[in-house]
Amino acid sequence: MRLCAALVIVAGLVAAPHAGAQAKAIGRYKDWRVFTENVGKDLVCFAAVEPSDKAPKGADHGEVNFYVATWKSGAGANQPSLKVGYTLRKDIVPEAIIGRERFKMYASGPEAFFSDDKERSLIAALKKGSELRIEAASVKDARTAYHFSLKGSTEAIDKARQLCR
Repeated sequence: MRLCAALVIVAGLVAAPHAGAQAKAIGRYKDWRVFTENVGKDLVCFAAVEPSDKAPKGADHGEVNFYVATWKSGAGANQPSLKVGYTLRKDIVPEAIIGRERFKMYASGPEAFFSDDKERSLIAALKKGSELRIEAASVKDARTAYHFSLKGSTEAIDKARQLCR
């Protein structure tokens, strides 16, 4: 149940760091930013980061962001996800890598999520690490990789959670 709500609401957040039309920018924490957005009767608070590097270089990746979202209603807290500008393959699961830790994801259209039982350990790794790498594949069979800085992730994730308590 919590996951279905997350999928619907996160889909509404995907353009927030670029468009900013619906989301309200709260602050910048090194490489991460924090936003709030009213979605229906709920407030969603989220930390977001854009990739510092994308591969392959010549591919059209569209907008790419990694999010950690919390809902004021309690529907979810510290839920991480990836949003890309193309449809992800479901049979080649995206994978997040932080240091030596690897976290399998599952794809849903242009988004990738983590199972509930992996979220807590992933958040801990995001806060300890220096870089997040995500490897994925498009339905057109392009293999992609993204590097995200984790500088400021702890402060941004904690601020987003605090805003939606």
